[in-house]
Amino acid sequence: MNEPIIKLKQDNCKDCYKCIRNCPVKAISFANNRAEIIPDECILCGRCFVVCPQNAKEIRSDIQKVQSAIRSGKKVIASVAPSFIAAFDVNGIEDFKRTLTALGFADARETAVGAEMVSREYERILAEGRHKALISSCCPSINTLIEKYYPDMLGHLAHVLTPMQAHCSMIKRECPDAFTVFIGPCISKKQEADEAASVDACLTYDEISEWMAEQGESPVSGASYQNDGEGQRARFYPTAGGIIKSLNKTSGYHRVAIDGVENCRSALEEIRSGRLSGAFIEMSACEGSCIAGPIIREHRQRRLSGALKVARYAGYSDYGVKPLEDMTMPLAPAGLKRVIPGNEAINQVLKKMGKTSPEKELNCGCCGYPTCRDKAIAVCQGKAEIEMCLPFLKEKAESFSDKIIANTPNAVLVMDEDLVVQQINSSAMRLFKLRSPDDILHAPVVRMLDPTDYLNVVTSGRGVVNKRHYIAEYRLFVEETILYDRQYKILISIMRDVTEQENARAQEEELRKQTIEVTDKVIDKQMRVVQEIASLLGETTAETKVALTKLKEAMKNE
Repeated sequence: MNEPIIKLKQDNCKDCYKCIRNCPVKAISFANNRAEIIPDECILCGRCFVVCPQNAKEIRSDIQKVQSAIRSGKKVIASVAPSFIAAFDVNGIEDFKRTLTALGFADARETAVGAEMVSREYERILAEGRHKALISSCCPSINTLIEKYYPDMLGHLAHVLTPMQAHCSMIKRECPDAFTVFIGPCISKKQEADEAASVDACLTYDEISEWMAEQGESPVSGASYQNDGEGQRARFYPTAGGIIKSLNKTSGYHRVAIDGVENCRSALEEIRSGRLSGAFIEMSACEGSCIAGPIIREHRQRRLSGALKVARYAGYSDYGVKPLEDMTMPLAPAGLKRVIPGNEAINQVLKKMGKTSPEKELNCGCCGYPTCRDKAIAVCQGKAEIEMCLPFLKEKAESFSDKIIANTPNAVLVMDEDLVVQQINSSAMRLFKLRSPDDILHAPVVRMLDPTDYLNVVTSGRGVVNKRHYIAEYRLFVEETILYDRQYKILISIMRDVTEQENARAQEEELRKQTIEVTDKVIDKQMRVVQEIASLLGETTAETKVALTKLKEAMKNE
């Protein structure tokens, strides 16, 4: 079993939903904070790969497979899509053949040969006049789109080989031992190559460029291509309307070229409704057709110059090849297994997203889905999460922050840089004895508070943390923190009423002062008493000393 053609580099995915917004069939699920491609629903148009701003989508590389074939001695022959002239700095197929042979290819031929066979087959079918509308089958992404999403339209799709398959079958017929490699700008060609017996491998232009870089090779650019008149009509194929240009006149059918999956889906709806008939419709999944393929990475910058290169390289002659005996390509409904939830389940999800009425269904598309209902269906199918809804998250965050501000015991004021009050909570209103928010909202804060600290914060850009000060007008002591958000140009003042604490502290200070004064008085009094006692004790001791001395002398005399 082949590995997935498009894989996700998980570390690169940043939950931007851009791939979901751009996927025309919403074949991308989002769970566990990362996007995942749903292979059964994907049409491999490559839009997710092209638009991803984080390069989180990776295309399966088949370089090793082709290199192994070359090393094993197989005759590796390239079928080169006609858009090569727009993707590489070469002047023709001979230049590109020399480029590829330097990499080890045995030969390189133009897929335009197969395109001419396909055109002749379209002409044969149109000449029969059996189809009210006939859709070209050259674009594998469109074929897959119809098989998976419009199976009832398969009768209008030409069951004709693609140019790649027709050309590789021709190469195999001429060289039965050839290892055929298609080279082009298309991701979906890899899946087609996996399923087609005539194609052994498929490489993108990016893979060829990577291979050349590894081997130190550059595209060979010889003399300017001279219009040789051979096979040139089929070289128009990679441009919008290129298939039509390659067809001979066929009466009874108008011809129209449609590019871009969304436009093709609209056309399919018209065919389904019966409003479109008598037409040959050239359909391409890429806007601008193959010269704007997903692997021509610079296609937005090179679309015009690429189209001009194709026009110069092409012409109005034919190769003169005949179609294969069997140009039929089997196509069948793909049988998507998608469970569509009921209205009750959808409405429950809508309610969880806060979409309780049609007026609240903004259908903004931020989540990647065109409508809120489509998003709810995706949630029911396990492809999306409720949190992908940006308005829902915004309302949830605002509601959460509003609840915090409304219920905090601290006073909160929000001001702009001109110090005009933009928001005030109920605690602040009680603190400053305001009857209504309108008493101060949209008015300068100076009407209520000294603006000095706020001006200093705006000027210096440095906030204030837990500053205690006295607001004389309200006889309040507050502990204030001032935050400044330079990005949103707002100041947030958070004040805590510490009046009781300050009053208690003042009372404690007064009590301490009084205690010290009393203590000083007691000490003074005690010192006086001690001094008096000491004085009295001093006199008594002196008298005793005199008496004892006299007694001693008297006894001595005796």
